[in-house]
Order: sequence, then structure tokens, then C-alpha cells
Amino acid sequence: MDFEYIVRCAIKKNDKAYIIATGCYAQYNPEKVSNIKGVSLVLGNKDKFNIIDFINIKNEKKRKINVSNNNECFFPSFSIGNRTRSFLKIQDGCNYKCSYCIIPMSRGISRSDNINNILSNIFYLFKNEVKEIVLTGINLGDFKNRNNSGNVDTFFKLLKTIEYFLSKIINEEENKRIRLSSIEPNLLEDEIIEFLSKSKYFAPHFHIPLQSGSNYILGKMHRRYKKELYEYKVNKIRNIIPNAYIGSDIIVGFPGETYKDFLNTYFFIKKLDISSMHIFTYSSRPNTKSLIFCKKLSNSIKKKRNNILRNMSKKKYFIFCKKQINTKKIVLFEKNLKYNRYIYGYTENYIRTKIPFSHFPNIENTLQKVILKKIDKDGIVIAKLIK
Repeated sequence: MDFEYIVRCAIKKNDKAYIIATGCYAQYNPEKVSNIKGVSLVLGNKDKFNIIDFINIKNEKKRKINVSNNNECFFPSFSIGNRTRSFLKIQDGCNYKCSYCIIPMSRGISRSDNINNILSNIFYLFKNEVKEIVLTGINLGDFKNRNNSGNVDTFFKLLKTIEYFLSKIINEEENKRIRLSSIEPNLLEDEIIEFLSKSKYFAPHFHIPLQSGSNYILGKMHRRYKKELYEYKVNKIRNIIPNAYIGSDIIVGFPGETYKDFLNTYFFIKKLDISSMHIFTYSSRPNTKSLIFCKKLSNSIKKKRNNILRNMSKKKYFIFCKKQINTKKIVLFEKNLKYNRYIYGYTENYIRTKIPFSHFPNIENTLQKVILKKIDKDGIVIAKLIK
């Protein structure tokens, strides 16, 4: 969505609003963003953690742009919102140089929080009634931190430490869980998959970006794997965690993507036992290598390819959900708007689920055992509560 359009929408809702622009786009293009009509202040990724301080400054002569280029420090953060689900950032930045991506330039080098601080944040969130924590990062699997002993703590060590920590602080009758966000296929080690298959607290949920099923295009993208590795990881998960959700990201219309390359992607994905996909249409970003690549595709071709893969994703998700019908799951039910007929939530393996709200009005922000009964016309699974 166009950034200027978002600003216009905000002004339309409240023309007296104090609009602060932040995030990767603001970090990389502060001058351009500051010239958008209605933007009061531009904050970089570092300064956004002090957003309240900037809002409280009444001096209009203060700089309109506060963007630091120092992207080498890690700033831990988490969301708490309605205390149902929290997103806990444990890693930031990226050392990869994918040819289409601006993130390394806007977010800086890969850096991570330390394990003790992560455990402290997890303890705080669970004690404040959060039921599910999603571990997030720009390149989550690249988590690395040098500990006090001088040794490097890896992502695998972090997962094992969290599991052990939770076994000590969570009572048997309590329901709490941890979910992982996106992880690169080359960083999803076999020992991680095997560990998660036996975990008591980590949800059976994987999101593994593919981007293309053509090795030629993967090479042009400067991705660090070939499709054969991706297929191996998916099959590894399916063999030991049959009911796991496996999501993916695909980019269509990358410069030089021929019809044959697209067919390679289509048939490769078709045979993969994944659960669904996020489909993105390639768009150029300033100062990225792909910007100068030849053989740009027309918008009509990119749109057509996007639609084809979106339809495939819907079919895959339906098949995945259908396999789960009549099985027992645990759903985290979210806050319900009182006029909704149903209350919604997600199973541990990320199936969108609903039950009639009027029957069970007191299950907001709770983990409940259910039986999945049938899929409605919108692809949402109707469940029955197990009392």
C-alpha cells in the first residue's frame, strides 16, 4: 500500500492528528517521507523506541527528521496489546544480500538479544496473562549472541534453553506456548526440526520462505539455497511432525523470470506438502541489485502469475485443514467484538477456527481443547469445545 495514501487516510480521519512516520521506509528515505504532506515527524528504527518522548516535545522547532544511521545495537521490544498473543523481537538486521531486498540497508547488520534478557521477557509476558509468544526477527534463524563466557549462543541453544526454562516456571495445568516466525531454509537445521518435534511448548508451526521454485531465479535473487534443500526440509518436517503447519513466501515476476521459470515454480510447489503461501508480486526497491536486471515483466503477466499461485495456496490450505477434521486441538481464542456471532482463534498448528460466541462468552484469551468439525465457505474451521 502506498505510504502517501496511508497518510492521507489518517488525515481524513483526524486532520489534527500528529503523524509520525517510522520503519524501514522512513529509515531509508527520511527526506522523501518528511516532504509528504501531513507528516509531522520522521523517526528511524532506533528512535522509534522513544516515540513517547518525541510526542511529548512541544517545541515545534525541533528537527522534523530524527534518523540515526547507527544500526549496530540491538533494542529488545515486544507487543502486549490485549494480552492474548505477544510478538517478542529477539533479532534484528540481516547480513544476507538478496538482490531484491532493501532491509540490510535500512535495518543494518544482524544482531541479537542475549538469552538471559529473552528469558526475562518471556517470564514477564507469561506472568501478565499472555498465552502465546511469537519469537520474531528480520532473520530469526541467524540469532547469535556472545555470552559472558565468550562463547556464541546459537538459535538452537536458545530454543533448548527456552524449553528448559518454561518447564521450570509453568505449572502442568497451565497452557502456554511459543511460536516461531519466519526462518530461512538454510538455517532450519535438522536438529532444530527434531527438537521441535518433541517440544512441549513450541507450536508445530513453520514458516519457510521459498521465493522461487526455479534454481536459476534463486541464483539471481542471491538466495543461499537451491530448491532441492527446500524440498528436503519440508519432507523432513512432514515425516516427523505430520500435522505441522508449513507456510511459505513466493515472489512472482522477478526480472528475467521466464514462463518456464514460472512453470518450474508452479509444479515444484504443487508437489510440496505445504499448508499455504504468501504470494508477493516483485516490485523494485532503490539501490538493490535487481533494479538493474533486464527483462522486466509486465504488470499483467505478474498479476496473472500471482493469481494462479494464490488459488493454489487456497487449495493447499483447504486440503491441510480437511486432514485435521475430527482431530483434537488446542485453540487460543481471541478477544471478540460483541456483535460477532462467532469467536475466533488459532490452533497450535495455525488453523483458523471459530465457535458460536453466544454459547461460550467467557473464553476470550484462553486456550481451549476442541474437536475440529467442518470447514465453512470462507475456509475457517468450525470447532466444538471439549468440556
